[in-house]
Amino acid sequence: MVAPADEMANRERLELENSRQVAELAPLRTEFIQVNYAKATDIAELMSAEQGLLSSRGSVSVDNRTNTLLVQDTAAKMDAIRSALSYLDIPVRQVQVEARIVIARDTFDKQLGIRWGFTAQGGGSSDRTLTTGGGGLAGDVAVDLGVSGATSALQLGFVHGNDTLDLTLSALESDGVSEVVSQPKLITADGQTARIESGVEIPYQEASSSGATSVSFKDAVLALEVTPQITPDDRIIMDLKVNKDSVGEIFLGIPSVDTREIQTQVLVENGETVVLGGVYERETIENISKTPFLGDIPVLGELFKRKTKEDDKTELLIFITPKLIKDTVSIR
Repeated sequence: MVAPADEMANRERLELENSRQVAELAPLRTEFIQVNYAKATDIAELMSAEQGLLSSRGSVSVDNRTNTLLVQDTAAKMDAIRSALSYLDIPVRQVQVEARIVIARDTFDKQLGIRWGFTAQGGGSSDRTLTTGGGGLAGDVAVDLGVSGATSALQLGFVHGNDTLDLTLSALESDGVSEVVSQPKLITADGQTARIESGVEIPYQEASSSGATSVSFKDAVLALEVTPQITPDDRIIMDLKVNKDSVGEIFLGIPSVDTREIQTQVLVENGETVVLGGVYERETIENISKTPFLGDIPVLGELFKRKTKEDDKTELLIFITPKLIKDTVSIR
């Protein structure tokens, strides 16, 4: 026999009312809950939200000094809160970001095997790079550049064989093809921004309205910002921002700073190396050596002079290698 719909609705309403009355009459318990990895204030806000974990009679307060929650609620709600904390209060995974800043000669790219450019759609290539001049992304390209080509000459690439990268860089440095000028390392948590900065302060004199002069400074830096995001399959999405300043022309005694910047997002394997390049510097040096006295004779003095001209072109390359740090604390 099937009960009428109205009778079933009334029965469900009575059951809900009984459950509500039981919850209102249930004794309250008070517990101190130690929060180990998360911020207790964040957990308290989550518990106190409109659809949070606390009942209408429950309350929570925070001791910031010990990162502890003082929770008061029914036994059933306490069990639910502890169950939720077992998922929320866990250590955040960390990433070690290693950067190598290299000054390279013309032949460096080919000798190291850097892959520049972008992947052709459907071409079957394993390259996953894109230069800033591209107007869009191919379907299988794992790079998203946020700066148009008109504002930056920087470009992206990848390097195979990360296990031997340091040995290869050392060998090329010994051959005079490159020079490693900096090799900073840092550790950051998943989703947190890490910044590496190196540069100089350019002094200049600044005059006030009263005529007094003071020394001011302008910063010219090479800055790298990395925000890693760990995917479920242990790959790493990196939001990269690179800023390269150089001293420009001087106007009215005040130096200008030329800036190049790139913002991009790239997906890499754990331990794979991304290369940022395209910052070229060209230096032309002219030397004149001459025989004393004879070299100063008009016209004939040219026979006793020697002129040399050196044209040196270098490129600044930044190698970025993210590596996952294994958890040392077991998750409960």
